[in-house]
Amino acid sequence: MPIILKQISEKPHSEDGYRVLVDRLWPKGLIREEAEIDEWLEEISPSTGLRKSLNEGELSWGKFRQAYLLELRKHSEDLAPLVERAEKERVTLLFSSTDERQNNAAVVKQFLDRRTGRYQEV
Repeated sequence: MPIILKQISEKPHSEDGYRVLVDRLWPKGLIREEAEIDEWLEEISPSTGLRKSLNEGELSWGKFRQAYLLELRKHSEDLAPLVERAEKERVTLLFSSTDERQNNAAVVKQFLDRRTGRYQEV
Protein backbone atom coordinates (compact mmCIF):
# COMPACT_ATOMS: atom_id res chain seq x y z
CA MET A 1 0.00 0.00 0.00
CA PRO A 2 1.21 3.52 -0.63
CA ILE A 3 2.46 5.91 2.00
CA ILE A 4 0.77 9.27 1.61
CA LEU A 5 1.48 12.71 3.04
CA LYS A 6 -1.13 15.03 4.48
CA GLN A 7 -1.13 18.27 6.42
CA ILE A 8 -2.48 17.74 9.91
CA SER A 9 -4.94 20.58 9.34
CA GLU A 10 -6.66 18.63 6.56
CA LYS A 11 -9.81 16.80 7.58
CA PRO A 12 -9.26 13.10 8.38
CA HIS A 13 -10.67 10.69 5.81
CA SER A 14 -11.45 6.99 6.03
CA GLU A 15 -9.03 6.36 3.14
CA ASP A 16 -6.11 7.73 5.19
CA GLY A 17 -5.54 4.36 6.80
CA TYR A 18 -3.11 4.46 9.72
CA ARG A 19 -2.46 8.13 10.58
CA VAL A 20 0.95 9.05 12.04
CA LEU A 21 2.07 12.50 13.13
CA VAL A 22 5.82 12.87 12.51
CA ASP A 23 6.42 16.34 13.99
CA ARG A 24 8.37 16.90 17.21
CA LEU A 25 6.01 19.58 18.48
CA TRP A 26 2.25 19.24 18.75
CA PRO A 27 0.62 21.58 16.18
CA LYS A 28 -0.69 24.78 17.74
CA GLY A 29 -4.44 25.09 17.98
CA LEU A 30 -5.06 21.42 17.28
CA ILE A 31 -7.10 19.45 19.79
CA ARG A 32 -5.72 15.92 20.12
CA GLU A 33 -9.09 14.22 20.01
CA GLU A 34 -10.00 16.03 16.78
CA ALA A 35 -6.71 15.12 15.07
CA GLU A 36 -7.72 11.46 14.83
CA ILE A 37 -4.16 10.21 14.83
CA ASP A 38 -3.21 6.62 15.51
CA GLU A 39 0.34 7.34 16.56
CA TRP A 40 2.62 10.29 17.28
CA LEU A 41 6.27 9.53 16.52
CA GLU A 42 7.89 12.69 17.83
CA GLU A 43 11.12 10.79 18.59
CA ILE A 44 11.79 10.24 14.87
CA SER A 45 11.32 13.88 13.91
CA PRO A 46 14.37 15.98 13.02
CA SER A 47 16.57 16.96 15.94
CA THR A 48 16.03 20.46 17.27
CA GLY A 49 19.40 21.59 15.92
CA LEU A 50 18.70 20.26 12.45
CA ARG A 51 15.21 21.75 12.36
CA LYS A 52 16.49 25.16 13.50
CA SER A 53 19.34 25.11 10.97
CA LEU A 54 16.82 24.62 8.16
CA ASN A 55 14.36 27.23 9.48
CA GLU A 56 17.13 29.80 9.94
CA GLY A 57 18.48 29.24 6.42
CA GLU A 58 21.76 27.73 7.55
CA LEU A 59 20.99 24.53 5.62
CA SER A 60 19.61 24.11 2.12
CA TRP A 61 16.74 21.68 1.67
CA GLY A 62 19.08 19.15 0.07
CA LYS A 63 21.57 19.28 2.96
CA PHE A 64 18.74 19.06 5.49
CA ARG A 65 17.27 16.04 3.70
CA GLN A 66 20.63 14.25 3.69
CA ALA A 67 21.27 14.99 7.36
CA TYR A 68 17.77 13.96 8.37
CA LEU A 69 18.03 10.66 6.47
CA LEU A 70 21.17 9.96 8.52
CA GLU A 71 19.26 10.71 11.71
CA LEU A 72 16.45 8.41 10.62
CA ARG A 73 18.91 5.54 10.21
CA LYS A 74 19.53 5.78 13.94
CA HIS A 75 15.79 5.22 14.44
CA SER A 76 15.53 2.17 12.18
CA GLU A 77 14.45 0.01 15.09
CA ASP A 78 11.77 2.53 16.12
CA LEU A 79 10.51 2.67 12.54
CA ALA A 80 10.46 -1.10 11.92
CA PRO A 81 6.82 -1.53 13.03
CA LEU A 82 5.77 1.31 10.72
CA VAL A 83 7.67 -0.26 7.81
CA GLU A 84 5.83 -3.54 8.44
CA ARG A 85 2.49 -1.73 8.63
CA ALA A 86 3.20 0.18 5.40
CA GLU A 87 3.78 -3.11 3.61
CA LYS A 88 0.26 -4.26 4.54
CA GLU A 89 -1.92 -1.17 4.69
CA ARG A 90 -2.09 2.50 3.77
CA VAL A 91 -0.12 4.81 6.05
CA THR A 92 -0.64 8.57 6.12
CA LEU A 93 2.22 10.68 7.45
CA LEU A 94 0.88 13.88 8.99
CA PHE A 95 2.86 17.12 9.22
CA SER A 96 2.18 20.72 10.20
CA SER A 97 4.48 22.51 7.74
CA THR A 98 2.84 24.77 5.19
CA ASP A 99 5.28 23.52 2.54
CA GLU A 100 3.71 20.39 1.09
CA ARG A 101 6.85 19.23 -0.73
CA GLN A 102 9.77 20.16 1.49
CA ASN A 103 8.92 18.97 4.96
CA ASN A 104 10.11 16.31 7.38
CA ALA A 105 7.24 13.95 6.50
CA ALA A 106 8.47 13.87 2.88
CA VAL A 107 11.87 12.70 4.13
CA VAL A 108 10.29 10.08 6.41
CA LYS A 109 8.26 8.87 3.41
CA GLN A 110 11.44 8.57 1.35
CA PHE A 111 13.08 6.59 4.17
CA LEU A 112 10.07 4.27 4.52
CA ASP A 113 9.69 3.84 0.76
CA ARG A 114 13.31 2.71 0.56
CA ARG A 115 12.70 0.17 3.33
CA THR A 116 9.58 -1.19 1.63
CA GLY A 117 11.16 -1.26 -1.83
CA ARG A 118 8.88 1.43 -3.28
CA TYR A 119 11.36 4.29 -3.57
CA GLN A 120 12.10 5.61 -7.05
CA GLU A 121 14.54 8.42 -7.84
CA VAL A 122 12.81 11.34 -9.56
